[in-house]
Amino acid sequence: MPTQEEAAEREAKAKAQEEQKQAMLASVMEPAAKERLNRVALVKPDVAAKIEMMILGAVQRGAIQGRVSEAQVIGMLEKVGGGTAAGPKISFHRKPGFDDEEDDF
Repeated sequence: MPTQEEAAEREAKAKAQEEQKQAMLASVMEPAAKERLNRVALVKPDVAAKIEMMILGAVQRGAIQGRVSEAQVIGMLEKVGGGTAAGPKISFHRKPGFDDEEDDF
């Protein structure tokens, strides 16, 4: 069973790694792209984590030259999300026989 000191040390290492990852992302992304990714993380943290890993992997491979733009982030979101940016389709089924025009009070 881990002691309290070991748990605190592990937590400090995890926090340092997260800070390093965020600093690297900030250095390779345009501010608008980083802002969009942060907004996505509020709603879908798992999707944002996938995008972050895609960006960091591409940077390590040297596939990204320059900074990542907001358009590139949108493209990555469409790939990861399967193109479901429009969301689910909503259809309305109205009951026949009810007409608002007949209500002339």
